Amino acid sequence: MESVSEFILLGFPCSRKIQVVLFMVFSIIYLLTLLGNGAIICAVCWDRHLHTPMYILLGNFAFLEIWYVNSTVPNTLANFLSDTKAISFTEIKTISFVGCFLQFYFFFSLGTSECFLLAVMAFDRYLAICHPLHYPNIMTVQICAKLVVICWVCGFLWFLVPIVLISQMPFCGPNVIDHVVCDPGPLFALACASAPKIQLLCYTLSSLVIFGNFFFILGSYTLVLLAVFRVPSATGKQKAFSTCGSHLAVVSLFYGSLMVMYVSPGLGHSAGMQKVATLFYAMVTPLFNPLIYSLRNKDMKAALKKVLGSYSIN
Repeated sequence: MESVSEFILLGFPCSRKIQVVLFMVFSIIYLLTLLGNGAIICAVCWDRHLHTPMYILLGNFAFLEIWYVNSTVPNTLANFLSDTKAISFTEIKTISFVGCFLQFYFFFSLGTSECFLLAVMAFDRYLAICHPLHYPNIMTVQICAKLVVICWVCGFLWFLVPIVLISQMPFCGPNVIDHVVCDPGPLFALACASAPKIQLLCYTLSSLVIFGNFFFILGSYTLVLLAVFRVPSATGKQKAFSTCGSHLAVVSLFYGSLMVMYVSPGLGHSAGMQKVATLFYAMVTPLFNPLIYSLRNKDMKAALKKVLGSYSIN
């Protein structure tokens, strides 16, 4: 029995003209995502007023988003221009077995790191609003840096075991993945032998990281809202809502699409719905995040104006 040495990503099977249009649209989204998140990183690095835990976390989140889109989008764009719908890290036409699982690993690891980082950002807002007097002593820059490192390390270890186990499963053909990325669902379907225990492990870990962090964020903001309602001044309430509103919007966008995909495997989502949901949290959400954070935050808008002003002068 010959084992599969490469996979073909089917992507969006449509006419050549539509493929070119999709390539142009997603290329623009990709470039805007890189520019938007890159601008936030520059603003946080160059403006000393933003050297606080909240903005350090935001800068790391933007940095994470850049790596997140780069784990899949370049290959997706190459796939739009490929007649065989196959891509690779070395050749445009194929994605190797190893390349597929590397994409799988980095895509899931970066997404998991993002879940943990969003939870840390919610915890930071909880401390700042509910315990303002103790906040400077609790959330120091050093503690913030340690939390960021923990998010990255936990994210890259979380799915390591199930991905290694899936890569050891027998794949003897066919090798066509009806998706835009190497995803566990299609890979399980292509395996020559069923592996219900590995499948259960994969979906259990997905559910734990998504729901665990989501309920932690929900609990944090419930306590924040209770504290805000006790604030007597309208200005204080408005400032608190402004600070937390952008983060809640990002959380809603990211977790909404994730829950549709990875915590309800028994619903039998169509291939088209899986592709759209994947593109939403892999491309659209990272595009909106810089807009949400910059438009709702006066300090960030001021820092971005300085960054853009320095570029225009140069």
